[in-house]
Amino acid sequence: MSAYPELIANLVAGRDAPALSGAEVEVLSPHSGAPIGRLARSGEADVAAAVASARAAQPAWAATPGVRRGEILHAIANALEARREELARIVALEAGKRMADSLGEVGAAVQCARFFAGEGQRLFGRTMTSGTPNRWAMTVRRPCGVAGLIIAANTPAPNFAWKVFPALICGNGVVLKPAEDTPGSAWLMARICEEAGLPKGLLNVVHGLGAEVGPPIVAHPQVDVISFTGSTRVGREIAETAGRQLKKVSLELGGKNALIVCDDADLDNAVHWAKLASFSNAGQRCAASSRLVVFDAVYDAFVRKFLAATAALKLGVDDDCDLGPVINRRQLDNMCAAVERAAAAGAKVLAGGGRATGPGLSSGFYMQPTVLEGVDPKAEISGAELFGPIPVIYRVPGFEAAIALANASPYGLTAAIHTRDVDRALTFVDRIETGVAVINAGTHGSEPHMPFGGVKASGNGTREPGTEALDIYSELRDVYVNVRPERA
Repeated sequence: MSAYPELIANLVAGRDAPALSGAEVEVLSPHSGAPIGRLARSGEADVAAAVASARAAQPAWAATPGVRRGEILHAIANALEARREELARIVALEAGKRMADSLGEVGAAVQCARFFAGEGQRLFGRTMTSGTPNRWAMTVRRPCGVAGLIIAANTPAPNFAWKVFPALICGNGVVLKPAEDTPGSAWLMARICEEAGLPKGLLNVVHGLGAEVGPPIVAHPQVDVISFTGSTRVGREIAETAGRQLKKVSLELGGKNALIVCDDADLDNAVHWAKLASFSNAGQRCAASSRLVVFDAVYDAFVRKFLAATAALKLGVDDDCDLGPVINRRQLDNMCAAVERAAAAGAKVLAGGGRATGPGLSSGFYMQPTVLEGVDPKAEISGAELFGPIPVIYRVPGFEAAIALANASPYGLTAAIHTRDVDRALTFVDRIETGVAVINAGTHGSEPHMPFGGVKASGNGTREPGTEALDIYSELRDVYVNVRPERA
């Protein structure tokens, strides 16, 4: 039997549900380009059914003590870990990843589940003094109601965990829209959640095309909070729709992240991290290093080492491979076209530049590891998030120019610097316009207890995961207790 389900149905009110219209769409393997399964192609009516289910199940879940909700999340974490190989096989098939990488991502999802399970014991409010005699003042957390969650395809298991588990621990019902390219992992994870004790009907999963399922979730009047991970363009559309209802929104959007290499950097370490941050996961990270900003004094040496490391990369999904395919043909075509336009505008292609067509790769969606230089910082490719293995290298005279170039971006998600100088490193942390700053490593690599998010076009100021995610999925209620001592 195939590791991938033949039909990925919706999960609504605790039951498998095909799209009400009966429509389906194929799920393709990014590695081979061939169909691996079918997906329910849902629409507005399916969303309405899922919202109704979440709304009906939510009050009882909200009335369940937070500690008990945490115990159920602990059971879910244990169940996910017990079935990690089964889940990882699905991730590997639908996302085009090595099994080792897929297992790592499942492990990250388990870590996230355990972190938020612990938060069931720490759904803190505050007790404060009052300016009025004989009055106690405090805050308590209350669930928002129903959370509409829309996740991306790049790391499907952690993306599920980052949103679903904080929403649940805060006492919400959930309607989840997974990416249509990677629906199988969400299909299995949601069922594992119910098998581990999550009340049926509380977590609902609606599959289908983003343009047909996402907007009805965002616009539905009984969805109280929206969390979206994806492109800045779609994030703006979601913000506009939700804003008309004054609906709470969390947006984790794109990045065009700079990795700065200073003249005192350990070049081998800088190349190691630049390679990982640029090419791992086929560059499909919002936190990928897509702009390598290198001091003139070490530019030639860095480029030589970096190109050697790039040339040694092996494409594929076997254990000895370094990067797999991008998620679909549309993304691949967009990347190739962007590189062609950059070259026509004067960029120099130092490596790659187009679709990979080697043995075993030609039918899949493989982009060659591509390195460009000589690009104008104001050019299209300097400002557009390509979401692929396409870093651009820029030469700068020194620190001030590096900071200026790094900050000259519509995005502000992550950035890194490689230097041995602590003063320079901490000045970078102070002046870089990003939500994440890294010293002597890559621009990627988040942890479940840390808040992740960006500034400018990289988000709307919210942070997920970490305890900061609790502020997204809960509301604070002020409580005043007035005491009459004379009646004691």
